[in-house]
Amino acid sequence: MPEHEQDQKTEQPTEKHLTEATERGQFAKSPEMHLAFALAAALIVFSLTATSVAREIGSLTVSLFTQLGATRMTLDTAPAHLGVAAYALGRMLLPVLVACAGATLLAGSIQSGFQLTPKAFGIHWEHLDPAAGWRRVFSQTALAHFGLDLLKLGAVGAALYGGVKGVINDPLFCAPVETAYLGQFLHHAALRFLGRLLVALGGIAAVSYAYEIFRTRREQMMTRQEVKDERRNTEGDALLKAAQRRLARRLLQKQMLSAVPTADVVVTNPTHYAVALKYERGIDTAPVVLAKGENRFAQRIKALAAEHEVPVMENPPVARVLHAMGRVGEAIPAELYQAVAEILAVVYRTHRYYFYRLPARRAQAAG
Repeated sequence: MPEHEQDQKTEQPTEKHLTEATERGQFAKSPEMHLAFALAAALIVFSLTATSVAREIGSLTVSLFTQLGATRMTLDTAPAHLGVAAYALGRMLLPVLVACAGATLLAGSIQSGFQLTPKAFGIHWEHLDPAAGWRRVFSQTALAHFGLDLLKLGAVGAALYGGVKGVINDPLFCAPVETAYLGQFLHHAALRFLGRLLVALGGIAAVSYAYEIFRTRREQMMTRQEVKDERRNTEGDALLKAAQRRLARRLLQKQMLSAVPTADVVVTNPTHYAVALKYERGIDTAPVVLAKGENRFAQRIKALAAEHEVPVMENPPVARVLHAMGRVGEAIPAELYQAVAEILAVVYRTHRYYFYRLPARRAQAAG
């Protein structure tokens, strides 16, 4: 295959490639989404709290003008008065600020797919390269963002123009009205302006996010060589893990076979399963599984048991349950206590000479 075709990004990104890109912070991000979410949160909170905020402003204003004649403003008293005003203003603005911060975090989480991006933090020295910076300034992405900025400016201007046109014919501008009507006018006008602005920014955010998804997907395309390398690495990892599992299995089998000569009994199926059990009075609270296996490994356990004269008992139901539920190095399940006790009672009566020598054999194996 020609080299230039190998370098072309023509392949769809793999799941592994996409996951790694997300961890590095390389996913579709639209600043307009954050702005639209924050504006929506501010509009909701403002519509819910406008009445109470207006009431607090009215109370603060009445208190201020009532005490204006009796209040002496000096360098010593000014900080206290400013503190009261700042506290009142902060208490009124706090819900809006909290809602905007939460909405901004939600917008970022949605864009990242609610995934953590730990590799995105830290210093990226490649971003400080002046040549790369100039290339980004005159790139296709910068041109698209410039177009989005013009669209944003036009949409915001149209929204504001429509809002002004909607309120310019209000009776407030052409006839005497009550003072209370001014507050109602400001409330409705603010909601109208914010609503139109939210619709405009929401549309721009949708267009911007769609473009970012398209651009990010295009940048994350892979060359055929990258796909081959990733598949080779993945398969290599799988082969390595499989080899590690085989090695662990062989070590476990070797450990189990070395423990068979010290077993009290080997329970068999008789051909498919074999389970070696040990029980030492005063040490074990219940019989312990020393080894278990099926088919060929079961035959090895049986052969080793015969070589060392370990008692072998055929009990297919118990052997099957022991193989399925028993764990090597652990006590047998409580449900099998009675059945295993009966098996041990039989071998203790019929193989007394073996159990006479068994403690010495266990001591030799432990030493």
